Amino acid sequence: MSTRNILNKEVFESSEERVLALCHVGKLLKKKKSSILCVTTTINPPANISIVQVKQTDKTFKKKRTWSLVDLKSVDGKNEDQRFLEFDLQLDKMYRWVALNWQERQAFIVTIWRQANKYVLKDKPKFRNVPKTWLMEDILTPESNFVSSPLCLDPDMDLQDIQPITEKEQEDLTKLMSDCEYAISNAEAFTEYLARDLSLLESENVQRLLASEVETIMEQLDVAIEEAEKIEQRLDGYDEILCHVKNTMEEMEKKNSKIAIASRNNILLFNELEKIVGQLDLSSHHQKILENADFTTPEGIKAAISASNALKNALNADIEPALLDMAAVQEQKKKFLKLKDQFSVSLTRQLNNLFIHYGNHGKGETIRTGDNFSLPQHGAIHKELQLYTDLMHWTKVMDRKAYDYLRKSYTESFGKLYEKDLRRLFEIARESIGVVNNLTLPVKNVALLGSDIDWTLEASTKDRANFKVVLDKVLTQLEPVCLQEQLFCVNFFQLDILSPSSKNTQTTLDGREMEQTLMDKKVDKKIEEDLRKVMTSLFSCLEEELVNFVSCIEKQDSFYSMYVLVCLNQHVMSAKSTYLSNTFASVLIQVKRSLDKFMQLQIESIKECKIPRKAKSGILPYVLNLEEFSRNAEVLLKSDRRADLEKWYTRLIDTIIECISLHSVENSKGPPQVIKMENYHHLYSMLSQMKISVLDVQRKEAKQKYNDSLTGYVTLYFGKPLEKLNTFFDGVQARVQSGVKMSEVSYQLAFSKQELRKVISQYPGLTVKRGLEALYKKVEKHLSEESNLLPVVWRAMQEEFIQQHKMLEDLIQQCYPGSMISLEFTIDDILNFFSDIARSH
Repeated sequence: MSTRNILNKEVFESSEERVLALCHVGKLLKKKKSSILCVTTTINPPANISIVQVKQTDKTFKKKRTWSLVDLKSVDGKNEDQRFLEFDLQLDKMYRWVALNWQERQAFIVTIWRQANKYVLKDKPKFRNVPKTWLMEDILTPESNFVSSPLCLDPDMDLQDIQPITEKEQEDLTKLMSDCEYAISNAEAFTEYLARDLSLLESENVQRLLASEVETIMEQLDVAIEEAEKIEQRLDGYDEILCHVKNTMEEMEKKNSKIAIASRNNILLFNELEKIVGQLDLSSHHQKILENADFTTPEGIKAAISASNALKNALNADIEPALLDMAAVQEQKKKFLKLKDQFSVSLTRQLNNLFIHYGNHGKGETIRTGDNFSLPQHGAIHKELQLYTDLMHWTKVMDRKAYDYLRKSYTESFGKLYEKDLRRLFEIARESIGVVNNLTLPVKNVALLGSDIDWTLEASTKDRANFKVVLDKVLTQLEPVCLQEQLFCVNFFQLDILSPSSKNTQTTLDGREMEQTLMDKKVDKKIEEDLRKVMTSLFSCLEEELVNFVSCIEKQDSFYSMYVLVCLNQHVMSAKSTYLSNTFASVLIQVKRSLDKFMQLQIESIKECKIPRKAKSGILPYVLNLEEFSRNAEVLLKSDRRADLEKWYTRLIDTIIECISLHSVENSKGPPQVIKMENYHHLYSMLSQMKISVLDVQRKEAKQKYNDSLTGYVTLYFGKPLEKLNTFFDGVQARVQSGVKMSEVSYQLAFSKQELRKVISQYPGLTVKRGLEALYKKVEKHLSEESNLLPVVWRAMQEEFIQQHKMLEDLIQQCYPGSMISLEFTIDDILNFFSDIARSH
C-alpha cells in the first residue's frame, strides 16, 4: 500500500480529509529527523486546503502541526534547478526543509501553487526561485506521470473519479477522427479544427436566435418605455405631495415642541411651589404647642417633641438657594425662627430647673450597714430625665448656645451631688481602715532595709487584708455609678455625634470626601474630649479623694503601695467606663511614682547604713531585712505588674552586693572576710529561695563572692599550723629551686635526715590537736550564730590541713627517699581531730 493511501486511512480519514500531494522532508541541518509534509483538502465542500506535518513514531503516523493555506506567505525554492532538494515555507514563521526526493518536492510545490490560485482570493503566496515551467505548463510528476494544465484537467480531480466513455460517444469520436486523417498524427491541428467548427456552430446559432426574436423584443421594449414614462409622471406627482406634507409636519412638530416645553415648565414650577409650600408649612396645632408647651406631663412632652421636630424639618428644608430670596419664603422663615426661639427659652428654663432640683436633693444616700457601704446610684433621676432626651437632641441641633448652657448646668448641679456622695464614701472608707478593735492606728515610720529596726512593728497581715478589702470595695462601688452616668450623658447629650447648629454646616462636613480619614480621627478626638469634660465636671473630686485615700493607706503601711498598684491595675483593665479607667490609670501612675520613691529610699538606706561600733560580726541589717522585704513584696511579683518590681530588685541586689564589701571594713570587732562570707552566703540563700529569674546573675555573683570570702578567710586564719615544719620545707624548696637535686637535699647539713626528724618530733598528734582546738575557738568567736557557717568553715579548714599534710608527705618521699621518715600523725588522725573538736563544742 502506498504512503498516500496509508496516510489517508490512518491519519486523515477520521477528519474527512484526503491527501493531494506529499513530500518526505527533514529539517535543514537536522536531516536525520524526517517527517512528511502533506497538502490536504476536505472531502465535503466547501474545500478547505491545509498543509500538515506528519511524524512517524513506532510505525504509526501522527499529526504534528497543521496550517491553513491562507496562512502561507511565500514559497522559496532556493534554486531553480528542479533537482535541488531545499525549500522554505513562510507560515507563522520561516520553516526550512530538505526534501528526500526531488520528484516529491516538485509535485508538492506545484500542488500548492494550483490550490492557491484556485482557493486563495487575495494575498496569494509568493513563489520565488521556482522554475516557471512548473507554474505555467503541463509537467510530469512522479505519481501521475502527466498533470494537465488548468485548461485540460482539474488538478483536484482524482483519477478514480473519471468514468469511461459510452459506446455511442466512442462511435462519434471515431467518426470525427476518421473525417480528419491527421487527427492522430497532428493533435494540435486536430484541436484547432475542432475549435474552429465549434465557433462556427455557435455563431450560426446566435444569428438564428436573433433573427427570430429581435422584432418581438423591440416591440416589447417600446411598450416598456411608454409604461416607464407614465410611472415617472406619477412619481413626480407623489413627490410634490410628499414635499407639502413634510413641510406641514415640520411646522406642527415645532408648535408641539413649544407647547410641550411650556407644559413641562408649568408642571415643574407647580411642583416646586407645592414642595416649598409643603416644606414651609407648619400646622396651627403644632404652632400652639410650640407657643405654650407643657413639659410637666408625658403627654405634653410627647406633643412638644412632635411639634419641635416639625419645626426643625421646616427650618432645615432643602430649598433651592435661588428661591430663598422670595419674600414669602423669608417671611415664613422669620416666623419659624421666632417660634424656635420662644420654644427653646421655655425648654431651657424647664430643664435647668430640673437639673438644679435634682442636684440639690437627689434621690439616694450612702448606705452603710456594719462594715458594708455603698455609693448611691441615680438611675431614678436618669429615668425621669430620659423623657426629655429627644428635646435635648433638638436643642443641640437648633440652638447650640442653649445646649451648651444646659450641659454646663447639668454637670454643675449633678457635680455637687456626686461630690457629696464621693466625700461621704471615702470618709467611711478611711474610718474602716483607721479602726482596729476600736483603736486608731498611729502613723508609722517607713520600714527601710538599711535601718536597724524591728520590722514586726509594720502592719500585720490582717491589717493589710483589711486595707485591700476596703480599697477593692471603694473601686468596685465607683464602677457602676460612673458607667451608668457615662451612658446616660452619651445618650442624653448625644456626645457620640457632632451635630452642627445648622444644616449648611452639615453639608459642608459631608462634602469633604477627600479628607474623610483625617476628619474621622478629628471627630473621634472631639467626641472623646467632650465626654471627658462632662465626666470630669461631674466627678471633679474623684481623683483627689482617691489619691488622698491611697496616701492614708500608705501612711499606715509603707509596703501598701504595692498592694494598691496591683488592685488599681486590675480595675484599670476591667473598668467598662472609659472615664473611670482613665482616672484609675492616672492614680496608678501616682502610685507607681510612690513605689519608685519607696524603692529609691531602700537603696539610699542601704548605701547610708551605719554599722554600730559595738556590733559583733554578723548579718548586716539590709541583708537580714531582705527576707521580710521580699515576703511583703511577693504580692507584686504574683501580679501583672511584676516587671515594675523586678526592675527595682535588680538595682536593689546590685547595691547590696556592692555595699557588703564596703561595709565589711567598718566593723572593727571582726575580720572583713567573715562579714563578707556570712552576708554573701545569706544573700545567696535568700535569692535561691526567691526564685526570681531576672536575679540569676546576682545570685551567681553572690555565690562566687561567698566562695572567695570563705577561701580568703581559711587561707588567712588557718595559715600553716605546723610552722617550723613548713619553714623547714620552705628551705628545702629554696635549695631545689637554686639547682640542688631533690634526692641530694638530705646531704645538706641544715636539711639532713637528723634535722628533719628533730623538727617532726616537735609536732606529735596531741600537740597538733591542741593547736586545732585553739583555732576552733577563734573561728567560733569570729562567726555569728545566725550565719550557721561554723561547720562549713571548719570543714574547709579540715580540707586545707589535709592538703598541707599531703604536700609535706610528698616532699619527704621525694627529698628523703628510703629514709622511712614520716609525720607522726596521719590523715585519719586529722579527720578524727576535727571531728572530735566539732562534737565537743
